[in-house]
Amino acid sequence: MAHHTPPGPPLEATTRGFFGVFRFSRRAIELVWVTNGRLTVALAILTLIAGVLPAAMAFVGALIIDAVLEATRVAKDTGIVSLTRVFTLVAVEALIVATITGAQRGISLCQALLRAQLGQRVNVMILEKAITLELAQFEDSEFYDKLTRARREASSRPLSLVNRTFGLGQNLISLISYAVLLVQFSPWAVLILVLAGLPSFVAETRFSGQAFTLFRWRSPETRMQIYLETVIAREDNVKEVKLFGLGPLLLQRYRDIFQRLYKADRALAIRRDGWGFVLGLIGTAALYGAYAWIAFAAVVSRITLGQMTMYLMLFRQGQSAVSAILSAIGGMYEDNLYLSTLYEYLETPVASSDAGKKGGPKPNDGIRFEAVSFTYPGASQAALKEIDLHIHPGESLALVGENGSGKTTLIKLLTRLYSPDQGRILLDGMDLKDWDEETLRQRIGVIFQDFSRYQFLVGENIGAGDVRQFDDENRWKDAADKGMADDFIEDLPSGYMTQLGKWFKDGQELSGGQWQKIALSRAFMRTDADILVLDEPTAAMDAAAEAKIFEHFRKLTQNRIAILISHRFSTVRMASQIIVIENGRIIERGSHEELMELGGHYANLFLLQAAGYK
Repeated sequence: MAHHTPPGPPLEATTRGFFGVFRFSRRAIELVWVTNGRLTVALAILTLIAGVLPAAMAFVGALIIDAVLEATRVAKDTGIVSLTRVFTLVAVEALIVATITGAQRGISLCQALLRAQLGQRVNVMILEKAITLELAQFEDSEFYDKLTRARREASSRPLSLVNRTFGLGQNLISLISYAVLLVQFSPWAVLILVLAGLPSFVAETRFSGQAFTLFRWRSPETRMQIYLETVIAREDNVKEVKLFGLGPLLLQRYRDIFQRLYKADRALAIRRDGWGFVLGLIGTAALYGAYAWIAFAAVVSRITLGQMTMYLMLFRQGQSAVSAILSAIGGMYEDNLYLSTLYEYLETPVASSDAGKKGGPKPNDGIRFEAVSFTYPGASQAALKEIDLHIHPGESLALVGENGSGKTTLIKLLTRLYSPDQGRILLDGMDLKDWDEETLRQRIGVIFQDFSRYQFLVGENIGAGDVRQFDDENRWKDAADKGMADDFIEDLPSGYMTQLGKWFKDGQELSGGQWQKIALSRAFMRTDADILVLDEPTAAMDAAAEAKIFEHFRKLTQNRIAILISHRFSTVRMASQIIVIENGRIIERGSHEELMELGGHYANLFLLQAAGYK
């Protein structure tokens, strides 16, 4: 596997550097607010309380010490012990501590509840976006890297950014309250307090940017690790993994990827923590320098013992607040970088969803391909070239050609999963791009060669063919009868309510031929579909079953357009029109008899296959 060099950060959020720190903060707060406004307000109020009270506690603590000293002096002078003021102040501090503890518990509760709701909301946003995207985007590796990045980190980052924003506010409030008290000792103490944390902050911010660059670079290899896990551990791959002895090879590849990623992580962690330790010593030196300064002021009686205790506490807590503020800003910078991956994905352009027309001007014209050419994104050769084709209502068309010749591509264009690069495709005399997409797809029942095998109930597997009737048991049975799946379904433990696949408890696995009958039944769910497309629908069936299926199929499609892709010529010969595709071009067309009389490519392939049965 190729080893990639980390590229420079490509996103605007990275190139803007630190000044883009608040780029996504507003959007993240809006997202959290929409998720649960009451919890967001509660979190903000509790954060404010938790920010103000520590300074008040330090102030009351100083008053307690001075009150104790005063009570001691009075007791020595008069012999009267009066602790009323001391006990009152202690009770006030206890109340403050209890309030701080309650606020912190409340903040933790709000964060936990918001984390669960927000994680779900962001994942739903990611999936909602996914269902609006085009097939071409899902077949693009760069898009998958984008999706992987969004799903791995972005679901937790919005709340992290909001928590840091509120934490920043809390510590700013605390710092201001500390500064108001500390400036009474010396304005220079406040300045030292702020400046001492800057070196480690600058280093942390720089390493956050490097970590994000590394995160973007490693997306393809992370995705390969996920794929290797799937190959090794999923039931649809395990047969070949065991029979071919692929397990150790794939596991070693998995380990090699981890070692490459770990090596980069380790190097960054060593640099990050090393510099963090060295630059953190500056803050430590400032703290103990301030200790000495404040202690000296108490010795020379510039301040009282209670004031000394308060100022020492203020400086220590103030330094923690400065460190937390700078850490929050650095963390917000990092969160913004990671959130850029979420919004980069969510802002992926999608095709216009403007409603089109629900019918064409020539209902009896059928389907026309007019000089249609198409090249897959990133491919150097066209998949289809200058395709001209006309299929009348009630006709059946068979597509013949080698694998990769363009047969399935033609179907993808007909179902508007792709749009042609040149030429146009008409249905009922109107270009497909002018049709309402939902109306168009309701008119087409299709089974692809690589149809999905859903880990759902049997009936739901069939019902997937028409989401409008997804739970309609009568429609399941009617479609299964047309797809000739009803016989074996009745023999399953729970009939149409049998769980399929092995991912869930009591799941039943089907044979390849049975799965194809399920997929065929799925195509018949759309009772209003007047175009049926079958792409190798019987590849897993024996010849007798296939002949029976297609005789049944021919009766069901007498008044519909039927398009068939098959490598078995005993089936193909039933079609009223056959076209032979080679390298994306139509090289022959006609009925079975006409093509056999022509003696060309089709006739040669037919005779070769027929000879195999002798």
